[in-house]
Amino acid sequence: MPELPEVEVVRAGLGRHVTGRVITSVDVLHPRAIRRHVPGADDFAGRLAGVKITAARRRGKYLWLDLADGEAMLAHLGMSGQMLVQPASAADEKHLRVRVRFADDGPELRFVDQRTFGGLALDELVDVDGTLVPASVAHIGRDPMDPLFDLPAAVAALRGKRTEVKRALLDQTLVSGIGNIYADEALWRARLHGTRPTERLTRAQGQLVLTAATDVMADALGAGGTSFDALYVNVNGESGYFERSLAVYGRAGEPCRRCGALIRREAFTNRSSYFCPRCQRRPRRT
Repeated sequence: MPELPEVEVVRAGLGRHVTGRVITSVDVLHPRAIRRHVPGADDFAGRLAGVKITAARRRGKYLWLDLADGEAMLAHLGMSGQMLVQPASAADEKHLRVRVRFADDGPELRFVDQRTFGGLALDELVDVDGTLVPASVAHIGRDPMDPLFDLPAAVAALRGKRTEVKRALLDQTLVSGIGNIYADEALWRARLHGTRPTERLTRAQGQLVLTAATDVMADALGAGGTSFDALYVNVNGESGYFERSLAVYGRAGEPCRRCGALIRREAFTNRSSYFCPRCQRRPRRT
């Protein structure tokens, strides 16, 4: 699933290409693409017709378009969702699910989703601590790239949890935007094993791992995100190239870039964790 850098790349592209444009029509080509919009396809399309897009925004891994009527079009990218800006003359993509046309007859906005895990929905905007966000995103914490992100408060919240540090990093209500890839990369940079109990983190370690998460996501953003396959692309259909800079994720059996020890992979819920056994010592059990 796309994490903060990948979603930010898409958000920035949408901001350039659709902000200020007025929607004329919406075609819903697959019902699963708007399953989160309970009133259905006709309501979704009807409420968007004639509405101007005023901004493209994001919180963590959640992406939405602000609309002039006070609502938001929330986009769940899921595992394979793509928001593409395409000329009207371009052939339809094989997995095109929703098409948005504009009054200026310029490029269309297309939602393409091979696995149909993602989708679009309309949601009301609500005020959360001075920031307008879709109501369904109100419980999500600020991400480390948010200008209002409070690092000391996040460190205190992290240390106040009774769980393992990697599980805490993936808790989107605590700090948003960090997924499996960047959690592993941040933990490697901070020289912490993912199973270290959060209550045993020092304040300095908590700050170190959150700062590492911020830094690695900023590096990934500069490279256009991480693309392991053709499913994650920006609005122009281009892949990111941060994969070649990953230190541990997906590198099981390869030498650590810092100490040379072989990177290990372990099962983690229904995913995997990657770490260096020398740089990231497993904590002793008490």
